[in-house]
Order: sequence, then structure tokens, then C-alpha cells
Amino acid sequence: MRGSRALAEASEALRIAAGSLVAARLRSFLTTLGIVIGVMTVIAIVAIIQGLDRSFEAQVATLGSHTLYVDRWKWLSGADEWWTMRNRRPIGRAEVEAVQRECTLAQAIAPTARARAAVRRGDVELTGVAVNGTNTRYLETGGGTVGAGRFLVESDVELSRAVAVLGADVSDRLFPGARPAEVLGQRVLLSGRPFTVVGLLERRGRFLGMAMDNNVTVPLGAFERIFGTKRSLQIAVTAAPGDLPALEDELTGILRRARRVPAGKADDFAMNRQEQFLKVYGQLTGALYGVAVGVGLITLVVGGIGIMNIMLVSVHERTREIGVRRALGARRGTILFQFLLEAAFVAALGGAVGTALGLGAAQLVALVSPLAAAATPSAVLLGLGFSTLVGLAFGSWPAWRAAHLDPVEALRYE
Repeated sequence: MRGSRALAEASEALRIAAGSLVAARLRSFLTTLGIVIGVMTVIAIVAIIQGLDRSFEAQVATLGSHTLYVDRWKWLSGADEWWTMRNRRPIGRAEVEAVQRECTLAQAIAPTARARAAVRRGDVELTGVAVNGTNTRYLETGGGTVGAGRFLVESDVELSRAVAVLGADVSDRLFPGARPAEVLGQRVLLSGRPFTVVGLLERRGRFLGMAMDNNVTVPLGAFERIFGTKRSLQIAVTAAPGDLPALEDELTGILRRARRVPAGKADDFAMNRQEQFLKVYGQLTGALYGVAVGVGLITLVVGGIGIMNIMLVSVHERTREIGVRRALGARRGTILFQFLLEAAFVAALGGAVGTALGLGAAQLVALVSPLAAAATPSAVLLGLGFSTLVGLAFGSWPAWRAAHLDPVEALRYE
């Protein structure tokens, strides 16, 4: 019986609330405007940041989530560290052999030397192409997939054969319109030296603005025939998931012994991993999240104050109506519920419109700019839920005033 009565009162309150909002359409629109702007701002910024998060994580994943990169240089360093790293000895084959001989946690080890050079085929010459000299484990440590042909094999590396695997951009520009099968076996000139194309890599896109497909990969020995043996190597080492901290400790000991670093002296090499980028990125976007939430909260508070103001006006205008309802037996709880429902309904409506506009704005930004956009269901639910809570919070005082009006005084009100 009580349940049926409560349901009937809720239904009646909802009908009256909807009727009063429709009757004062302009006022309802202006009331929701603050909520719309606040929710739209937050949803748009959150959608853009979440899109950037996904895009950045996908790009960083190409570095290998379980790979450590031993290098002479830190990927991220301060200006005061530059001279220290510049004066370090290059990392050479002795360190590579020590890691290959002593490292027990490594699943794949790939030393890589890098240079920029011209690649030519017939009359077409590409300058500034990244040339990687490495071994057969290169793709296991750094990611990438062979799209056609094959990657380097052991005999290529052992015999330092003049064979090359082309990145997608290099292949497209040197052999425009050619099918992959027609490119394999062709000759290209790398710094004037002939190399036979044995494989083509799948397209990888860009990472931090850098093209990942403008490269040629050759055996390390063939690379050193062209560019010499003085270049410092980068050693990529992959371990099983969860073994990366232990791998870092093991590699540190191996490299300190191989490079004869005295006890008490700092390491003269760097251990780089993808988490360093994610950490810096998280700090940057964390600040952006804070700004977005702050702006959104300020706007929502302004919108909430607007709801409170309009609801107080509504209570004032409907004083006699409240008195009549109380005289006919309406309880204080019923009046309180009705006005709370009106405030929550206005705020939720503003939240829904703001969410839709925010998602639309984020998609528009994604279409006209390089910024990505994506919104999780939790962000949408958060926008709707938070706006409803704002309506309840700021509508509680007008609702309480309406519920505690004296019926006699309310009936006398003109």
C-alpha cells in the first residue's frame, strides 16, 4: 500500500515538474545553459585527452613494452647532463658480446648502429633516410612486421651481406606503384653501395612526430663497411613480462664490468625504457586534467547557483499552489521531492545536452586537427551523474523552503 502511494506521488511529482518546466521554457533553457557549458567543456577536454592517451600509448608500444635500451645517451635528460653523456665512451661490440655471453634473463638482444644517408634507385634519390645496422633479433626487441619478403637471417649478419629491408615510405618513393613482389630482388644504392632488397616492412606511422617508415635496415657488418666502426651502438634487450627490473640490475652489473667502471663511480651508460615517456606524458596530461576539472567545476557551480536562483523564484511564484496542495493533504516530503525532482531534471537535461555537444566538439577537433578524440562510457556517465548531483545539491535549499511553508500563510499569499 505504502509502495503504491509512493509510486503515485513520484509519478505525480514528475508530471508536475515536467509541466512547470515546459510552461517556463525560456527560463528552463537559461537555467540549463550554465550546466550545458560546464559539462560540454569537461567532456570535450576529457575526450581529447583520452584520445591522446590511446594514441600515445599505441605509439610508445612500438618501442617494446618489455625491452630495455642500453645506450650512451638518456632519452630524456636535462641540459646539465648533456656534456657528461657526450664525453662517455661509445658502446661497442665488446659490450654486446658481454651481454650476449652473461645475460641470463634476455630473450632477445639486438645491437643497432644508426646513421642518415642517401638511398638511390635510378634517377630517384632520397636523402636523410635512417639506416639501421643490426642483427636478426631487431624486430623482436623494437617491434615491426615484415609485409613482404623476409627480414635479415643469420647468414646475412654473419657474412655481412649487402641486403636491405626497406621501410614503407622508402619503398613507396623508390618504387612508386610497384607491387611488393616486383620490389623484392631489386637493387638500391645506399651511400653509393649496391644492396639487394630482400624484404619490406609494414607501415608503422609516426612516433612523437618522427616518421617510423623512412628507414633501411641492413646487417651490422654491412653498415660498418660504409659508416665505419666508431659509432656507438644501442643494445636492445627484451625480457619476459615482469622481469624488466631484474634485467636492468643484471645488465648494469654486466656493463659496469665490461666497461671497467670503478666501484663508487656512476654508470657511464644509460638504461632507457618506454615507461620514461609514459611517465613524462602522464605528468603533462595530469596537469591538463586538473585544469579541465577546475574549469568544469567552476562552470558547474555557476550553473548550480543559477538553478538555485530559478528554483527560489519558482517557489515564490507557486506559493499559493503549494498551500493548496498542503491543504488537500500533500505531505512535506511530497513537496520536497517535487522540487528536488525539478532541479535534478533541469540539471540532468543540461548534462545530457552538454555531453552530446562536448562529444561533438571533440570529434570536430579530431577532424580538423591532428589531435585524437575518444570518450569512454565512464566519462559520459560521470558527466550525467555529476550534473544531476549538482542539481540536487543546489535545488535542496529551495525545495526545503517550499516543503516548510505554512499552509495557512501560503493560502493567504497573493
